[in-house]
Amino acid sequence: MTELPQIGSCRCGTLQLEVSKPPMMTAACHCRGCQKMSASAFSLTMMVPPDGVRLIAGEAVKGGIKGPQLDHYMCPECGTWMFTRISGVDAFVNVRPILFDVPEWCLPFIETMTGEKLDWAQTPARHSYDGFPPETDFPMLRQDFARR
Repeated sequence: MTELPQIGSCRCGTLQLEVSKPPMMTAACHCRGCQKMSASAFSLTMMVPPDGVRLIAGEAVKGGIKGPQLDHYMCPECGTWMFTRISGVDAFVNVRPILFDVPEWCLPFIETMTGEKLDWAQTPARHSYDGFPPETDFPMLRQDFARR
């Protein structure tokens, strides 16, 4: 069990983000957008309840995608991608887990958008989806993640 709250930061330290509630799930997203945003084969994310995450230093700016379906928030100084808010989804905020010194938060439990995955990219995710998980799978996934 990870001690909470945890404080993470962008590369330059201008923005500090506090997570005070445990992640609901962790994921690797293989979509082309995440590949481009992260300059890697996939992006890592953790879903955190909205009232469990807050900026405690600095002000994030929108970067990457800026609506209408989602907004990426970045450090205005170094450009680190900090978190994502999805329009119409109030149940969680997608936070970049690598910002924190909690290695288990970087372990993807699910992988999404594998239809766009680079052939050589592999993750240890327990569940894999060609697109995004259907909403009906979320209760089972959250229960399974909580048991791990």
